[in-house]
Amino acid sequence: MSPIAPVLERLSGEIAALTTGLGRPVDVAALDITDRDGELALGPPGRISCNRACRLVRGADGWIAVNLARAEDQELVPAWLHGEGDDWDAIERCAARRTVADLIGEAILLGLPAARVGEAASNDFAPPRICYAPPSAAAPRIRVFDLSVLWAGPLCGAILAAVGADVTRVENRRRPDRMGETMPGLFSRLNGAKAPWSLDFGDPGDLKQLRDAVATADIIVTNARPRVFPALGLEPERVFARNPRLVWIAVTGHGWRGAAGQRVGFGDDTAAAGGLVRWTDDGEPRFLGDALSDPVTGLTAAIVGLRALDGVGGGELVDVSMAACAAAAAHKLRAEARG
Repeated sequence: MSPIAPVLERLSGEIAALTTGLGRPVDVAALDITDRDGELALGPPGRISCNRACRLVRGADGWIAVNLARAEDQELVPAWLHGEGDDWDAIERCAARRTVADLIGEAILLGLPAARVGEAASNDFAPPRICYAPPSAAAPRIRVFDLSVLWAGPLCGAILAAVGADVTRVENRRRPDRMGETMPGLFSRLNGAKAPWSLDFGDPGDLKQLRDAVATADIIVTNARPRVFPALGLEPERVFARNPRLVWIAVTGHGWRGAAGQRVGFGDDTAAAGGLVRWTDDGEPRFLGDALSDPVTGLTAAIVGLRALDGVGGGELVDVSMAACAAAAAHKLRAEARG
């Protein structure tokens, strides 16, 4: 059983209730999209994540999670360590001499996914909303454009497709979703019910098509950092000026606004940031499971989208932070443990 089963059941139950109200009940468990067992060679959780890419590392004054999920993350390590090495041994050695604030601050500047264990706080699954226009009535047929990749964002889009929304999966041909190669089974379950649309985000004509499509959407789902969108001509102010009824579900590692919006985050490091870990008797953190903030965030984002399908909201960007969702999950588990 998943270590976060009570949280997934609670969120899945809310999705079942919302979709029943929309006339097309969705059984999240039947979709098989909240875990990736059998898709990867996963080890047991400990100080090293199940997929072996993320580690819990002791700094001079606390613990951090460092995630070398991409080749480019590994390439950033020498700069982060000021030339003192490029492997995990060097990370452990150098981190022990530096404060967590210093380690995280430089990681943010470099674009390296790292977080203090337990830094995020949230008591509920209610992402903040940034209003750009007055809410308006939902359209009879809901058009969704899913620009997200990997797991959390596509999971949201999969549930919207299951309830009958017209979901188009938009892929940048220059940066295809690597999950299609690494986890084809889960990729198919997440995206198989969506209409595929491949664009070249470096081509002005393709970008115009994308902007025009967003102007007709009821919902868009993204999981890129805020700095990506101006280059695409999709600054929120411009997008909502053209489409004031839009609900923009913005999945990020640590949040949309301010310095948090510049941070990179994936499923394991953001789970640690939210305190979704266990602590040993010696006061050391350990991972609870595999990339746990991904399914929690995906289900939370889906609930936002389902409420939009029911005519709730519009003219707003919903700030769905993976770290905050993990923190809400950790709070729920602690509350249940206390009885």
